Amino acid sequence: MEKNMFINNPSAHLPFSYTFTSSSNSSTTTSTTTDSTSGQWMDGRIWSKLPPLILDRIIAFLPPPAFFRSRCVCKRFYGLLFSNAFLEIYLQQLPPRHNCFLFFKHKTLKSYIYKRGGEGTNDDGSNKAEGFLFDPNEIRWYRLSFPYLPSGFYPSGSSGGLVSWVSEEAGLKTILLCNPLVGSVSQLPPMSRPRLFPSIGLSVTPTSIDVTVAGDDLISPYAVKNLSSESFHVDAGGFFSLWAMASSLPRLCSLESGKMVYVGGKFYCMNYSPFSVLCYEVTGNRWIKIQAPMRRFLRSPSLLESKGRLVLVAAVEKSKLNVPKSLRLWSLQQDNATWVEIERMPQPLYTQFAVEEGGKGFECVGNQEFVMIVLRRASLQLLFDMVRKSWLWVPPCPYSASSSSSGGPGGLEGEVLQGFSYDPVLTTPVVSLLDQLALPFPGAC
Repeated sequence: MEKNMFINNPSAHLPFSYTFTSSSNSSTTTSTTTDSTSGQWMDGRIWSKLPPLILDRIIAFLPPPAFFRSRCVCKRFYGLLFSNAFLEIYLQQLPPRHNCFLFFKHKTLKSYIYKRGGEGTNDDGSNKAEGFLFDPNEIRWYRLSFPYLPSGFYPSGSSGGLVSWVSEEAGLKTILLCNPLVGSVSQLPPMSRPRLFPSIGLSVTPTSIDVTVAGDDLISPYAVKNLSSESFHVDAGGFFSLWAMASSLPRLCSLESGKMVYVGGKFYCMNYSPFSVLCYEVTGNRWIKIQAPMRRFLRSPSLLESKGRLVLVAAVEKSKLNVPKSLRLWSLQQDNATWVEIERMPQPLYTQFAVEEGGKGFECVGNQEFVMIVLRRASLQLLFDMVRKSWLWVPPCPYSASSSSSGGPGGLEGEVLQGFSYDPVLTTPVVSLLDQLALPFPGAC
């Protein structure tokens, strides 16, 4: 699996540029290394004698792509991923977050309902799903495979290094949490109320797991309504809440995106027709509705989390509006009611963006200072760095088939590219809290 992720990537390269030289004689072999950027020499006679504990601490700080490449060096490095001592060091040091984005070729709801043909499975019924990992720091794509997952599940979110997958079949939904780097899978108990395609929010910390599910209640085999929500919680303190029914949803709400964003103890999701934002306060167990800015003029609005704040991204378009069409970003203030515009796409870029987008819509996903704008029915993505105030067209993913006139980036009708923020981590011990709740799921070994 590691080869599939980070090693067999033709575009991958070492994070630093090094020049290697070696000298040898009849009795000893030494090597010296120089950093081509600083000119400082590294004496192999010194660095090769580092105590293993110090060396492990250094390796623990490597970004995930560099860590997996280092596993090719020797058997000891290869086995670090399975070493409890190394993983304890990794957790104690809390290496810097490596902010990434994880994308999937995701079928639209229409294709799920009318074209149930097992497009995401092999002949033996196993899952052939794959994800496309984008590193905004290096502007590089990687491919992740999920052969260990059973068929009949689709990705719904990501948090704390885990990716959630939800069962496609209508009824009592089942959620799987997997760590793509190590291939681990944990299952949550089935939900308490039958649903079709609900909106799902996930928050994972080193000591807790919170999940909130809302809407698409199956009131009959042929009808759904957005009526209720339910929540799941487990923490290291020993508190469990297994799909407790939460407060009812506000009247006349329309949840279409299927996504929720977690910020400061609250789950947020978009409400459509007209546009607004629904907020679920976990501790207060209540839903509130927040008016969206310029709600009558928005197109393709998306919610994302950026450095502990909620950000709304949308196009503003109205023929009679006394301002040019644009793409804007707003931040929700601490009063949970006021929006402040924080950024606007430069007008020349928006003109180009509008041509490429062609009115077909777009989706946004954020991770810390980065915002990724994904054009529907196209293989183009636009990256915005909020710190540097820079906009960049991202090179197309080399692992995704080119788009066609009838379909999205996968070339299949009814598919779109769906993305999540993703912070790769080598171990997620919080899933051990689910061991006593674990149930065997189809396809498990």
